[in-house]
Amino acid sequence: MTTTILETVKTIKTLNAIAQTGLNVFNQPNFKVDDESENPDAYVLRSFNMHEMELGNNVKAIARAGAGVNNIPVDKCTENGIVVFNTPGANANAVKELVLTSLMASSRNLFDGIRWTRTLEEEGEKIPKLVEAGKKQFVGKEAKGKTLGIIGLGAIGALVANDALDLDMDVIGFDPFISVNTAWNLSRNVQRAMTIEELFANSDYITVHVPLTDKTKGMFNKETFSIMKEGVHILNFSRGELVNEDDMRLALESGTVGKYITDFPNENVLKMNNVIPIPHLGASTKESEENCARMAAHQVKDFLETGNIKNSVNFPNAYIPYTGKNRVTAFHKNVPNMVGQITNAISSYNLNIADMVNRSRGDYAYTMIDIEGDVSDEIIPGLEAKIREIGGIVTTRII
Repeated sequence: MTTTILETVKTIKTLNAIAQTGLNVFNQPNFKVDDESENPDAYVLRSFNMHEMELGNNVKAIARAGAGVNNIPVDKCTENGIVVFNTPGANANAVKELVLTSLMASSRNLFDGIRWTRTLEEEGEKIPKLVEAGKKQFVGKEAKGKTLGIIGLGAIGALVANDALDLDMDVIGFDPFISVNTAWNLSRNVQRAMTIEELFANSDYITVHVPLTDKTKGMFNKETFSIMKEGVHILNFSRGELVNEDDMRLALESGTVGKYITDFPNENVLKMNNVIPIPHLGASTKESEENCARMAAHQVKDFLETGNIKNSVNFPNAYIPYTGKNRVTAFHKNVPNMVGQITNAISSYNLNIADMVNRSRGDYAYTMIDIEGDVSDEIIPGLEAKIREIGGIVTTRII
């Protein structure tokens, strides 16, 4: 599947309701949001399941206004040269606020207390005395001075860490893959756990902010519970599958885990005692939805106009400042001599190379080359065809 972009209108199709602030990004003459299009240049969506969809040969990009991409056939997109974007960090503040709200509310038994208080509505004038007599069953503990363990110090984890310090909590973080950008934003007062076991053993509260992978699936289990402090509170706003639910039920019954706060309730979880089930509200704020929509739209727009890639889950990130020169982009197998063959095709048309970047990701790579010279509309189809003939090329565009 190979396409050429000249000065044509690029069509965007949405598969969910996308915040208008995001759609406004496409309010330009060279873009059109058309939800009736059968073969758009790009899709923007939230939770719509794309796995059974047939993707047209014009589709170049898919943007998920959110972090998870389980609803997108990423492998299929990669094989067809379709870049898949997500929006990491756009909903970070919303999740952070709910994590800290839940931490403090669970510590003060707030949810149980409210539920009990509502049972008194028929008691009339007795209610004030009943409240005073009954409140002792909901005595909690303060977060100040306690230790919060944070697994995963990405956009959300770093915000939680910094704000927890402002609550006078001690904070331990574990993230062997922390990025440089996150490290710059993280307070130096966050203690570094050298192993996850160290974090488990020393935390009064544990919040997890990692993706679901084969390595993280079921990471909260009988073995790890045995390392933790008695009565630890565990907060899960990442993925339900990070927790072995059978082991969690036993840990709650024994008191090993004092409270389990999860944004992913299901039948098993709702039957457990000392669970605070939240109906997946982590990113459910107006501000978060708008942030995700704007970020997704800008990433699609930038890619279609310049070929630059940021926050892709299947293509390598790549960037060259766009100066208006014609730009050759190619997504190809990550094998030797690909760049050389592409540059030879360009030089065969007596065109000079002004700038270039090549980035790889696993079995694939992405190359962008800015070219100088007489790049007429007549030259472009021939050059594109010549690049397309190179073995290992998946897609190519000339912008």
